[in-house]
Amino acid sequence: MAEKSVHEPLEAAGDPKHAARATRSAGRKMRSLLLDAASPLFRERGLSGTAITDIAAAADAFPSQITYYFRTKEALFVECACRELLYLARATEQAALKARTPRDYTRALAETVTASDSVAFFAEALTLTRRRQDLAPLVERTIERLHGEGARAYASQVARHGWRSLRAPDESSRRFWAVAIGVILEGYAMGRSPDELCAEMLRVLGEQAKSASDTARLRLVDERDASGNSNEEG
Repeated sequence: MAEKSVHEPLEAAGDPKHAARATRSAGRKMRSLLLDAASPLFRERGLSGTAITDIAAAADAFPSQITYYFRTKEALFVECACRELLYLARATEQAALKARTPRDYTRALAETVTASDSVAFFAEALTLTRRRQDLAPLVERTIERLHGEGARAYASQVARHGWRSLRAPDESSRRFWAVAIGVILEGYAMGRSPDELCAEMLRVLGEQAKSASDTARLRLVDERDASGNSNEEG
């Protein structure tokens, strides 16, 4: 029988680094399963109406695994809401990729955001952190990531199409999400439909940028005005 090479990797069971990686991977998988199971339950029943045992049953896990990975049901709720908001932000930007004008871009964003309840879900998490400041850092990181990724996506579209933005990308992103949260919360309280929420968002947001053709027309008008003024002065 040939002897094993000294350069051959150690058996997985005897490699501490491999075992640690496997443990971390299993932990990430279990956390993801628990989040997947908890999100629809929280959205349907709310925080108080969802028991840890319900979540564990839906995830085919033990209640102790929830407290091991998330400590409390409240912490799990906030993490679910933060994750869902970031998923929504990604879907929103994907939906707007086909837009060719600033108006179509803003409409695609607004339609996608108002068709989901993720913003309202996140707003519940915001309210919860008012009483649980230990959960606030996760919300803060989520908001900063939301604004950062939104600003990058918007700047990329502006550069891609040659639009002239009326505001800096960071300001546009923060303004969009501030309007989305405000309009959706108010609309939910008043029983407004997604179409009504979208229309209100578009009204409040107004014009975000000028397209290349709009900019060219404005330049032409300005040049004509300048020429006319010059002739009058002459």
